[in-house]
Amino acid sequence: MTQTVWIARHGNRIDFVNPAWFDTAERPYDPHLSDDGQIQAKQLANRLVGEGITQIIVSPFLRTIQTANAVAEKLDLPLKLDWGLGEWLNPEWMSFPETLSPEILSQKFPRIDLYYPLGVPNYPENWQNCLQRTGDTAKRLVTTFPQDNLLLVGHGASVLGTAMGLIPTLKETEIKASLCSLVKIVQNGDKWILELNGDTSHLNESETIIRFN
Repeated sequence: MTQTVWIARHGNRIDFVNPAWFDTAERPYDPHLSDDGQIQAKQLANRLVGEGITQIIVSPFLRTIQTANAVAEKLDLPLKLDWGLGEWLNPEWMSFPETLSPEILSQKFPRIDLYYPLGVPNYPENWQNCLQRTGDTAKRLVTTFPQDNLLLVGHGASVLGTAMGLIPTLKETEIKASLCSLVKIVQNGDKWILELNGDTSHLNESETIIRFN
């Protein structure tokens, strides 16, 4: 049996479009999608129809949940929130992460599975900690759901880490992780093969300069 893991980065975020949003935001380190980011999420959802995805696991930040929810609505699947896919908890980027609780999020996104173990953030972390965490998460998830095709929705950092976790020979500079891009990794015996790397063919517009923060 072959397993496929799709890895997506969230769509464009409001503070990339309007940096002044940060100054008055209630949770400045948890931005929502911009208008064009919401369009990107819908285009991502359309792209993944018919790909046999049976589990969606997502970082608990708002922008990733919004992106994943568009896919979940299209594919009629629940959302599993997992801190293992969360943003790089870099103290130079953010104070302790200010995400909403799953219970509050589920009021707006009822597809959230409140029984799935969210885990806890390990703040702060350095870059290598982040890559290790996200790589370990990818390995854990394919073991937890061995008969499922997975969609992992995260951030630029978690795209790199999860891909490298499944394919240790990959270097972080080889992985493309632009906004709302797709990485596809397919199991081949006891190895994983990279079939798509940062694919954005489903988007009307994609960024030319990859931003991580």
